[in-house]
Amino acid sequence: MQKIQNYIGGELVEPISKKYLDNYNPAIGKVYSLIPDSDEKDVQKAVDAAQAAFPSWSHTPKEERSKILMKIADLIDRDFEKLAVAESIDHGKPVWLAKMIDIPRASANMRFYATGILHFASEAHSMEQTAINYTLREPIGVAGCISPWNFPIYLFTWKIAPALAAGCTVIAKPTEVTPMTAYLFSQLCMEAGLPKGVLNIVHGLGNKAGAAIAAHPKIPAVSFTGGTKTGAEIARISAPMFKKLSLELGGKNPNIIFADCNFENAVKTSLNSSFSNQGEICLCGSRIFIEKSIYEKFKTEFVAKAKVMKTGNPADESSKLGAIVSKVHFEKILSYIELAKQEGGKVLCGGTAINPGGEFSEGWYISPTVIEGLPYDCRTNQEEIFGPVVTLTPFETEEEVLKYANSTTYGLSATIWTENLTRAHRMAEKIQSGIVWINCWLVRDLRTPFGGVKGSGVGREGGFEALRFFTEPKNVCIKL
Repeated sequence: MQKIQNYIGGELVEPISKKYLDNYNPAIGKVYSLIPDSDEKDVQKAVDAAQAAFPSWSHTPKEERSKILMKIADLIDRDFEKLAVAESIDHGKPVWLAKMIDIPRASANMRFYATGILHFASEAHSMEQTAINYTLREPIGVAGCISPWNFPIYLFTWKIAPALAAGCTVIAKPTEVTPMTAYLFSQLCMEAGLPKGVLNIVHGLGNKAGAAIAAHPKIPAVSFTGGTKTGAEIARISAPMFKKLSLELGGKNPNIIFADCNFENAVKTSLNSSFSNQGEICLCGSRIFIEKSIYEKFKTEFVAKAKVMKTGNPADESSKLGAIVSKVHFEKILSYIELAKQEGGKVLCGGTAINPGGEFSEGWYISPTVIEGLPYDCRTNQEEIFGPVVTLTPFETEEEVLKYANSTTYGLSATIWTENLTRAHRMAEKIQSGIVWINCWLVRDLRTPFGGVKGSGVGREGGFEALRFFTEPKNVCIKL
């Protein structure tokens, strides 16, 4: 059975304890590889390597850093098929989805920051005849990057690319749930000639390897994407040490559909924003609010289309949904469906585990689930489920739907469907959310800031925001 290895000091190595964790293929529900069960000793080894590499890497000309990142992007493109299949096997998502989103975005992340660092500029402020100030932005040092399981290599590169481009060295911990493409990525870094110790990848559990990164005094910045509870724990550990924190956390996003929407586009896109990647996207619109005059029409059309979405073999091009990422998460989603019933919800379609049969009979699959009849403030409508489960709720006025939309502790994204431009601007201003999509969903320009408000996070990723996070500003004042 294949053993994934840590990537420390430019080499693939076993965990110091020589202990491993099981890694499951969710499509068949069976172990197919082993993951290092790393701990604070492995993290310390990685920190030592990163500290040793930092002086040289931080002073490497940005043009040279750019060339290496571009080479890694080229290798991702070369191994496109291999990485897409690996991502599907490890996560359970359809292969076609990994080919459409995960792998292209990983390559794009590397290219974006490889070129972005060439245009990253500082500021100067003249005080007329008195003095001139200029700002230096220097790499912060050893950065800790902890990434989630829903888009493994996509979100892994989203963190490490700006850190490396800025001149930081990195200790990265991919999730233990989907570690395979990060392991393959480490091999690409070796092939690309990334200097030893610049990037170190430590696999293992969050409460061991992840906690060690958050607590290490020589890691001054931590970028984390994942659950809100885990983010709060990282903040609890890191904040008293005055670490710089970027926390991209959970979401319970509203999808608001007004009667004057482009109905066909609203239905089609809402299906994607509800069930894409098995609903395992922090940006999914899991609460759909529909203006009362078109509620029944939308419900009928939406449910009819959801019922025919095929869930099954991730390698089958006709499968719209693949497997749920893990047995624990599979059981969590089913428990929320039962909770919705207890809270008075009516399941319009789905709501059960399904068995595709054959070699997939022991995999973890849930059909697209649509529920109505729930109060806006019940647990099902307030807590993040992170699965193929959405609720439908009618509304009559803007004030009413704003109350519903803003009622949760989250504020990551929102989607608004209307042809009324004035209303669109008005609603976008009043929605408590870091991202607002109008008449679209998941349209991303990598130059824009990404992140949420309230319980959805602290700080912003994307564009020059990320390069600013991984650098420290220093003002220099010269008297004239």
